[in-house]
Amino acid sequence: QVQLVESGGGLVQAGGPLGLSCAAFGGPSSNYSWACFRQRPGKGREFVAVITRSDGWTYYSESVKGRFTISRDNAKNAVYLQMNRVKPEDTAIFYCAAKDGYTCYTQPAPYNYWGQGTQVTVAS
Repeated sequence: QVQLVESGGGLVQAGGPLGLSCAAFGGPSSNYSWACFRQRPGKGREFVAVITRSDGWTYYSESVKGRFTISRDNAKNAVYLQMNRVKPEDTAIFYCAAKDGYTCYTQPAPYNYWGQGTQVTVAS
């Protein structure tokens, strides 16, 4: 049973940085395709970023491009989201997601494994 454990998050001032981490436990030693989604109050789950299993190619939503960076550590089966120049509209519950296989998606449905979610609140 694969479990994703998230850490980081919290309260941050607008314009500041914040980092999130997510590690996979309990499954075979396998590298996953990773993604990050968020859910803002009253909204559905929204795509933030992906990073591929093989070559670490990344892709971002327009709302975070240039401010957020997703990276991975294959040896630790972990993924990281560095958020810079955060805005009040970034306030959301952030979720990491992982899937077997090499293809990344910007929709949540294909992802097998999900973190518990971590709250990010940006104060203006």
